[in-house]
Amino acid sequence: MSDREFDVIVYGSTGYTGRLVAEYLANRNADGAGINWAMAGRSQDKLENVRDEIGAPADTPLVVADASDPASLDAMTSRAKSVITTVGPYQHYGDALVDSCVKNGTDYADLCGEPNWIHAQIEKHHEAAKKSGARIVCSAGFDSIPFDLGVHQVQKHCQEKFGKSAPRVKGRMRAMQGAASGGTVASMNATMAAAQKDPGLIALLTNPFALADGFQGPEQPAGTQPAYDERLDSWNAPFIMAPINTKNIHRTNYLLGHAYGEDFVYDEMVMTGPGEKGEAIAREMASTPQFGAGSDIKPGEGPTKEERENGFYDAVFFAEFPDGNGAVLSVKGDRDPGYGSTSKMIAETALGLVETPGEGGVMTPAAALGDKLVDRLQANAGLTFTVEG
Repeated sequence: MSDREFDVIVYGSTGYTGRLVAEYLANRNADGAGINWAMAGRSQDKLENVRDEIGAPADTPLVVADASDPASLDAMTSRAKSVITTVGPYQHYGDALVDSCVKNGTDYADLCGEPNWIHAQIEKHHEAAKKSGARIVCSAGFDSIPFDLGVHQVQKHCQEKFGKSAPRVKGRMRAMQGAASGGTVASMNATMAAAQKDPGLIALLTNPFALADGFQGPEQPAGTQPAYDERLDSWNAPFIMAPINTKNIHRTNYLLGHAYGEDFVYDEMVMTGPGEKGEAIAREMASTPQFGAGSDIKPGEGPTKEERENGFYDAVFFAEFPDGNGAVLSVKGDRDPGYGSTSKMIAETALGLVETPGEGGVMTPAAALGDKLVDRLQANAGLTFTVEG
């Protein structure tokens, strides 16, 4: 792919999140990064308007492509080393682009939190992508980079400290401030609608090993009810991102040859604190519907610039061994998780794919890039990975 015209093309640049990704790359270049990139979308006029509004140079290349026109997608993917897509729900608009990237050996990164669609891409494309060299990296945003890489890094620390991986890791949200966009709500609603039409999807959506190519490990904690953890001295509440993050983490383990062990157990919850107050918060969170069905927020909508910049997140990973040994590592982000931080994470994933050779396939961020992505995110994207114990 050394002869490709562009390092990265941002497909969906006129949408809410795609615009943030384009703005991030424009700012990186303004600081001297030297990225050869282009903006892509369905409308030349809208691309020109967004280019000007985000302050990108007037000569920033614009590519017109449409998910309903496979020829236009082929023309786009054959020009790029890597394509970022923020055009979701992916189960509605993503198939043709993945087809094109696999066919043309073009690396790909998305923000997909739709496990039913990722499962379908694995079945359809994993072997073909291995042959063409295309790395199809799904869930390269808040779902699931901080969690996928958080487990990867705490296990790396366990290997260094104890000479082996921990059989049990608890992922916990310690603090978070951020808002949803209409695109996230639309993706969740699309998944729920698909499950209503095809009840067979329920088994896939509830199986933590659904993306592990048929591997079934030990029973995993459900994480669907408030629970007190004596070891952490905290009540914990269900975490809305857990159903996709846990599946991606078990896929990473599978793709890495079960580097965490075939008996690996993982769950995610939100820490609400000790005592009666912590219990009350956990029970309220568990009984309060989270965004999704019934929300009136529309695709293209999302948090304001001020909300994005004032947002943050702090996830912590507790690795535990049967003998009482363990390790603790935190992952923190300096913007709202879903959009301010996500736009930086997916951009750095795509750039990492350009700069880091690797085997093709339908991948996770940790399996595709591992330590290289951790380094990029800490250097450029406002994330910190810190060993705390």
